[in-house]
Amino acid sequence: MTRPAPIYLDHAATTPVRAEVLEAMLPYFSARFGNPSSSHRVGREARAAFDEARERLATTLGAHADEIVFTSGGTESDNLAILGTWRKRRAEGRDVVVTAPTEHKAVLEVAHHVAHEGGTERLVAVDADGVVTTAALEAQLDARVAVVSLMWINNETGVVQDIPALAARARACGATVHTDAVQAFGKVPIDLRTLPVDLLALSGHKLGGPKGIGALYVRRGTPLAPLLHGGAQDRGRRPGTENVAAAIGLAVAAELAVAERERECARLAALRDALERALLARVPDAVVHGAGATRAPHVLNVSVPGTDSESLLMALDLANICASGGSACQSGSVGASHVLAAMGVPRDLAAGALRLSVGALTTEACIARTAEVFPALVEKARRLSGTSSPGAPIACAFDAR
Repeated sequence: MTRPAPIYLDHAATTPVRAEVLEAMLPYFSARFGNPSSSHRVGREARAAFDEARERLATTLGAHADEIVFTSGGTESDNLAILGTWRKRRAEGRDVVVTAPTEHKAVLEVAHHVAHEGGTERLVAVDADGVVTTAALEAQLDARVAVVSLMWINNETGVVQDIPALAARARACGATVHTDAVQAFGKVPIDLRTLPVDLLALSGHKLGGPKGIGALYVRRGTPLAPLLHGGAQDRGRRPGTENVAAAIGLAVAAELAVAERERECARLAALRDALERALLARVPDAVVHGAGATRAPHVLNVSVPGTDSESLLMALDLANICASGGSACQSGSVGASHVLAAMGVPRDLAAGALRLSVGALTTEACIARTAEVFPALVEKARRLSGTSSPGAPIACAFDAR
């Protein structure tokens, strides 16, 4: 007997490649396989396709084509943006990187590396919802700051930062501004003609594109030292043979995400809100993180007291439901979230946190089924941990298997 397709509530981790994206990519794995750096006909054909992909992606952002650097994904884009700019600007006496403790590890670990290279990292405090206020940022700004890096939409909680306001303030002190927009692209309007950021990172597999491709927007005039060496590709900013097929896939995925943004975000918000209401109605003592802030439409982060993430995730998986405990970039580990810790969430509550993220594969039936089985899974997890329900009784009518 064939098992039904799983209910996939982990779109913040990765998304399925869209059919239109795959169709556009396929010829560049076979018939049009050329190296864009080759001068013959086959190479020139690949170069033309690659240049067109860069132009199309730039258009979705309101950028110039020469401001787009293709990378392997969000992690590389973040590393290149922060470390590449810091290495250039430290000669000016600007040796500080400012970021927030709720950032993705791709940003936080780079900030730590800056410190190892003799620079300084500063962390901006966030409030209980994970929001960076302008006042908190201002407290960390001075003439030594080289780079300010703040994530637009948090990958664990979905909390949205006011990047236009924060970026404007950081720029006023002479800092170069970077934002990790990996979760934001396709969820908020982005127009780099008016947005006061200098560097913006995105990743293909978060928006229906392939894995292994991303991009970094680099505003004209922004100082940037390459991390890699050995070729003249991309004006020396990112040497190496270009991934033509993936670049085309990213461009197509980006165009579709922008064209469908308003309609799809409304659909996702309705699904996320329905899931949130249903879970809170059935598990009344559950806690939604970031609920007091503006949140992206696709992410719900909820903790269940008296449980732990690992047990809940295993139970959900056995019930054919895919979710995560937070970022999917921690080598498969499930541990205390640094994001929730920075928000002041007690460790025992953070231990039972789940990230449920809706997307292209999510339907109303997925939400209904998840809400139906969730109370029984929570009760089972609490029995295993020896914790009884601390709040109102959980409405559970059966034992999910």
